[in-house]
Amino acid sequence: MKTKNFLIAGLVGGIVDYLLGWLFYGILFKNSFPQPEESGQTMLFIFLGCLTFGLFISYIYNRWAQISTLATGAKAGAIIGLFFGLFSNFFRIAMSPDTSYQMAALDVGISIVMATIVGAVIGAVIGKLES
Repeated sequence: MKTKNFLIAGLVGGIVDYLLGWLFYGILFKNSFPQPEESGQTMLFIFLGCLTFGLFISYIYNRWAQISTLATGAKAGAIIGLFFGLFSNFFRIAMSPDTSYQMAALDVGISIVMATIVGAVIGAVIGKLES
């Protein structure tokens, strides 16, 4: 695994994930999900979570899957988004009784779309770095 490719693609993917989260959760579906407090520390931890997700996808693509195209990155990202969305929402439903099934289903759908885009970007970045 090329560490440079992993880090650059992961950083780009994390930034894309952060911006998509702002678009989906902060603008498009703002009324469907609870909004975090607007503090610097909250936004820092949201960004760190997005960065971690980008690095996670980049690690999988670089180390195990050898994904280096936009199309294969998008396909793999969609599958990862499905499982990540289901994983997090099953726990959210179990731990937070006010979570509705409709909100969980919407969140799974958003997770799939966001991970598809993040995966596509990471795959494309890896491909560009390898050429």
